[in-house]
Amino acid sequence: MTDFALQASHLSKHYDDGVNRIDVLVDVSIAIARGEMVAVVGASGSGKSTLLHALGLLDLPSSGSITVTGQATDGLSEAQRSRLRNHALGFVYQFHHLLPEFSALDNVAMPLIVRRESREHARSEAQKVLELVGLQARVQHFPGQLSGGERQRVALARALVAKPACVLTDEPTGNLDRHTAQQMFRLLKQVNAEAKTAFLIVTHDQELAALADRRLYMEAGRLVDAS
Repeated sequence: MTDFALQASHLSKHYDDGVNRIDVLVDVSIAIARGEMVAVVGASGSGKSTLLHALGLLDLPSSGSITVTGQATDGLSEAQRSRLRNHALGFVYQFHHLLPEFSALDNVAMPLIVRRESREHARSEAQKVLELVGLQARVQHFPGQLSGGERQRVALARALVAKPACVLTDEPTGNLDRHTAQQMFRLLKQVNAEAKTAFLIVTHDQELAALADRRLYMEAGRLVDAS
């Protein structure tokens, strides 16, 4: 088993409108160890979200290679990329994207149901991870009955239920007030420590980034510094 949850080498991404070429990612290399928490910090438009989408196999880079839990992704079909993404990666966004007609329990169980695991097993695993994020008393509530912070915790639980090697988060506290954001900060660190899940956190929030094991700084599509 590789020691890295996620690796990328010399990633570039550009768009061509027929007149101008726009470089969004420029020769980006990154490796995230299993159980490591890495923050990517940068201003809006610096390429952070594009990097996350490429690393999450949601978008193809123009050049470069990506390896997920030791498996090279070059040449994979869309179905194969989707299968690898479902088994090895989890996602949390600024907006929770929960299904309003389903309970918290069934929202969290959904990735396992999509994987064609039994509904009974999926709900059992969902119950466990909702307990991990402190929502054992809210499992039958619908998203509209939950606070903003609770909805983000459900989204985190959904990202964790399939036991991914790495969870990729895009501004996970950007839609929360400061107090609730701080609670989310602590929860991410707790899950990272207890579940040994790697995290890649894309954020402009320096307080959240300070919790990470490493901070990478993005500017004009390049990773320019690390700590």
